[in-house]
Amino acid sequence: MPHTPSRRAVLRGVAITGAVVMGFDTGTRSWATTASGSGSGSGLARVPALDGTLVMDDASLSAASDDYGHIVHRRPVAVLRPGSVRDVVAMVRFCNTHRLPVAPRGQGHATNGQAQVEGGLVVETATLADIGPVGPHSTTVTVGAGARWSEVAEAALAHGLTPPVFTDYLELSVGGTLSVGGFGGMTHRHGAQVDNVTGLQVVTGAGEFTDCSPTRHPDLFHAVLAGLGQCAIVVGATLRLVRAPETVRHYLLPYDDLETFLDDQRLLVQEERFAYVEGQVSADADGVFRVLTLEAAAYGPPAGPAPDDAVLLRGLRHDPAGVERTDRPYYDFLDRIAPSVEALKKAGLWTYAHPWLNLLLPGRAAAAVTGDLLDALTPGDVGPGIVLVYPVLRERLTTPLLRTPDDPVPYLFAVLRTTPPEDTATVDRLLAANRSAYEAAAAVGGTQYPVGSIPFTRADWRTHFGSAWPRLAAAKRSYDPCGILVPGQGVF
Repeated sequence: MPHTPSRRAVLRGVAITGAVVMGFDTGTRSWATTASGSGSGSGLARVPALDGTLVMDDASLSAASDDYGHIVHRRPVAVLRPGSVRDVVAMVRFCNTHRLPVAPRGQGHATNGQAQVEGGLVVETATLADIGPVGPHSTTVTVGAGARWSEVAEAALAHGLTPPVFTDYLELSVGGTLSVGGFGGMTHRHGAQVDNVTGLQVVTGAGEFTDCSPTRHPDLFHAVLAGLGQCAIVVGATLRLVRAPETVRHYLLPYDDLETFLDDQRLLVQEERFAYVEGQVSADADGVFRVLTLEAAAYGPPAGPAPDDAVLLRGLRHDPAGVERTDRPYYDFLDRIAPSVEALKKAGLWTYAHPWLNLLLPGRAAAAVTGDLLDALTPGDVGPGIVLVYPVLRERLTTPLLRTPDDPVPYLFAVLRTTPPEDTATVDRLLAANRSAYEAAAAVGGTQYPVGSIPFTRADWRTHFGSAWPRLAAAKRSYDPCGILVPGQGVF
């Protein structure tokens, strides 16, 4: 009788587990399952005709079994580079029939194997990168899930428009950030990137192409945004646009006291004095993390008035002698970390392990928890990475699955660690430190922002989603009934 292929132990397109051998026959375009040792075929599963390509070469499978974290490695049996959304539909249906796990992969910037599958199919969305028409009076733009935010920004700016919220790194895919949230320094004004989506085009876990929005299939729409890919693969999104500034005045304000730094950040986001507010913490000459820099940006015309230093900096308690101020074009501001990224790549540090810690802390406990975590931090725990701390306004965060503390002004606290991947003992130590930090945050009502590497169990995920869990679980049953989508997070 036919055997069902296992999800494990895949090498060069051949999965060998127990009595099953599975491979892809490029001549017949069939996936074959053969009883081990019998030499006779027990089943042929015909792969549908595709507009794009299905690849199984060693280089492609190796690339798909890694990510920016360089910590987790799960090897798929094949990689789909879709030539159309039809390809995604066809292959998800094929994988449903044969109970093969599936995960979409944008730019591979996950840090803990979230977009990897053992013995299944990785769908590379980079080929789904079309950007729809934009005009000077557009209020939205529809883009493919594989479009990078840098590309969306450039297309919109050609007409004086912009998405309202960006992450600090622009070379991430739209589909990727919408699966987790999409935080940035503009979030206190406009919410996360998921809060600025008016419609989605998705392929459900059952292989159905569906348009959804707050009024059309709203249960699916709300299960996909910040839903970690559990119910559907995003293939397109309609994004809100706003008027873009031509120039930005960018400030770096130094502080020497944590509570003063956090309080001034809170004041700025509550007053909406700046368009952008973030903050960084770095180590001093003694290796203590107490060098505090408040980063803020004011948008000039036509998105805002001409910046006035006296008005913008009034009442702040930074060291005025150390202020840095720069006027720069808007896109240059958005893409300001690009030179640092290139330097990391040239130095070989881009391929280091990144066991990131990303937490959302209730504002009432931010100073205490942040202070404790910073006191315990050493330069060796961060490497050439950075530490970020900045507040957001909870009232702007309206996406149900984007879980935030029950506090009007939560703070994002992120330790973006970088360490040699071959030093597995240090990686394991930092992962354990991440778990301890998460537990300290959870004890005061904090949550994780799920782009990092915190060891999590299924029970932890139930706790994380809290009151939203029943709706997510119901959507999973409805839209991914065979449970094939994105097992890497371990949510279900």
